[in-house]
Amino acid sequence: MEYKFSSIPTLHTQNYTLRGMTIEDAEGMFIFMRDKETMKYITPNPVQTENDLQRNIQSYLEKFNEQKEIPWVILNKENGELIGQFRLHKLHMWHKKAEMGVVIRSDYQNKGVMTEILEKVLEFGFGSLGLNRIVGDIFADNIGSRKLLERFGFIKEGVLRQTDFDGEVFHDTVVYSMLRTEYDNLRKNIRG
Repeated sequence: MEYKFSSIPTLHTQNYTLRGMTIEDAEGMFIFMRDKETMKYITPNPVQTENDLQRNIQSYLEKFNEQKEIPWVILNKENGELIGQFRLHKLHMWHKKAEMGVVIRSDYQNKGVMTEILEKVLEFGFGSLGLNRIVGDIFADNIGSRKLLERFGFIKEGVLRQTDFDGEVFHDTVVYSMLRTEYDNLRKNIRG
């Protein structure tokens, strides 16, 4: 049975909430989405204006309405701060697959945010959505994200050579994936 969603579901972890992204989130997101250092593993050309970001969010929401994407903002439960975004994009319900896209504010990086959130997103993706494949497609230089995916059991499928240009050099992209059977086996092994 195919999962149909009329609104973006809210996901909760111990310390964070993933709630549906809105146009109004542009102001809080712009702080980190415009930052070249924060965005270095995503794009060499971050958004320049809040209006640009609003247009991007509008595009994400249109894709959500077409059932091709689920865009969330990440909120810190303790203080309510908007600390990042998490998107399941390239969502294809017939093929039961999606790709992850994440941006975490610099002051929350390397603090376990993604370790906590990824567990919940995988549970949602393979459980509620019934996906068969979830992909992490990342710059080869992004060692932190590579280690995170490997710790969660994602399989490195390969390297796409010189896929992205930052204005000075070309960057390789490493493709990782997890299949539903791998996720199910990992969960069985954890439960013992």
